[in-house]
Amino acid sequence: MSGIIIKTVTTRKDLRRFIEFHYDLYKGNAYDAPVLYSDDLNTLSRDKNAAFEFCEAEYYLAYREGKIVGRVAAIINHKANEKWNRKCVRFGWIDFVDDIEVSSALLHAVEQWGLSKGMTELVGPLGFTDMDPEGMLIWGFDQLGTLATIYNYPYYPEHIERIGGFEKDNDYVEFKLFVPKEVPDRYAKIASVIERRYNLHVKKLTRKEVFQGGYGKRVFEVLNACMKDLYSFSELTDRQVEQYVGMYMPMADLNLFTVIEDWSCEPHKVVGVGLTLPSLTKALQKCRKGRLWPFGWWHLLKAIKWHKTNIVDLYLVGVLPEYRNKGANALLFSDLIPRYAAYGFEWGESNPEMETNTNVQSQWGELKTELHKRRRCFKKVIAP
Repeated sequence: MSGIIIKTVTTRKDLRRFIEFHYDLYKGNAYDAPVLYSDDLNTLSRDKNAAFEFCEAEYYLAYREGKIVGRVAAIINHKANEKWNRKCVRFGWIDFVDDIEVSSALLHAVEQWGLSKGMTELVGPLGFTDMDPEGMLIWGFDQLGTLATIYNYPYYPEHIERIGGFEKDNDYVEFKLFVPKEVPDRYAKIASVIERRYNLHVKKLTRKEVFQGGYGKRVFEVLNACMKDLYSFSELTDRQVEQYVGMYMPMADLNLFTVIEDWSCEPHKVVGVGLTLPSLTKALQKCRKGRLWPFGWWHLLKAIKWHKTNIVDLYLVGVLPEYRNKGANALLFSDLIPRYAAYGFEWGESNPEMETNTNVQSQWGELKTELHKRRRCFKKVIAP
């Protein structure tokens, strides 16, 4: 790899450079949703991210003539490997200039580290867990990204193809869900029926219930159950749940956060979750290098509190498998759609769904939808 030097991130200063490279590469991009610097720092720090209880990782920077031209994280999730009976080293946080020598050198570094750890497959882009952004954008480059997803330039997947040896491991699709003026009749009728027949009911939470009443934890218990059979998933630990409650819940507008409870159980059982947020992408683009100070906090506050956006992002939506056929999702949407309309949201962003996950896609059936993005996880055999 002529002229390319790969260096392992070993210091706090290196890690800062690793995080900031993305902001530099995508400066002024109209579609990228920059992650908050503090969030990336917490996720990538071994002493802060609870996933390091069962993961190990190395981070690499690519230099040419003393200038950073690429970055990548190499991750092994031992829990996921054990669950799915694979020996995968993941590549994530991958960014690079449009130079095939750079992208090849970065992926080669991940491959060699994986081989040294006994891995037989290279897969990605993936993070430590499913709660991290995953999948390389392969279609929909002119669509606005979200905080929960990766945005990348069109040349990224072209490099993967040119490097060779990679094939599709999993595809995700994303939909625009257009907000109707009124709750569709079918949702309203089903919601009314299942309240009477199954004693399922909407629960709106207070912050005290979320943080002190245990509902934050119960929400992620539902998501654990909903996602347990999905691609690459590893069950969230109690410490991770605590971490994600602290990450997502403080910025939640509780009007846009709905849970469904089964009141035939005592105590009432949480069976469905809909955590949605106003789109933060435009606000994040105004945060200088992902910082809240000096003015980034103001832009985020306008989006979260005063809804200065016409888009709502569906971040965490799930219903326990045994309640899906009972129509619990109709209760979620019957509660949320009028709130979306009142806030002036024109459409919702589904965020990534596995292309084969017909259970999730079928729940949008009563809404006008538009498939507008597709992303892919690639795999490459690196050892017999």
